[in-house]
Amino acid sequence: MNTTKESPLGASLNTKGKINTKVLLSTLWIVVMINMLKADILSLYIPGAADEMAKTSAATGTPIPFLMLGGAIMMEISIAMIILSRVLSFKVNRWVNIIVSLITIVFVVGGGVSYPHYLFIASMEIICLLLVIWFAWKWRNPEA
Repeated sequence: MNTTKESPLGASLNTKGKINTKVLLSTLWIVVMINMLKADILSLYIPGAADEMAKTSAATGTPIPFLMLGGAIMMEISIAMIILSRVLSFKVNRWVNIIVSLITIVFVVGGGVSYPHYLFIASMEIICLLLVIWFAWKWRNPEA
């Protein structure tokens, strides 16, 4: 039996009129992903940003291409979560969203810089990721 219906705005609602948790989680991942992209694009306009990357590379002993690969992997995981939040089964979905959100928070904080725009955008990302964790944690099995 289908327990969802469409709202006038096109969101999937359950029988109690609440937004479907899968849709909510997926939408939060979209917001996180857009913010990640926005932070990276705005950082390109900061004079000396490339020099900061070189300093990080020298300090960690990690070549710049591998630093970029790490960032690309984390962003790709966030992109995958947009889809996975909608298609994974309930139990797996909950735990994957919680675990990946925690890892992403570590990435956002650990890879962050002190530019004002980054601090603001990273704060928004972390709020969304904490919401993902909260909604996934509170989510109860829809088939139970």
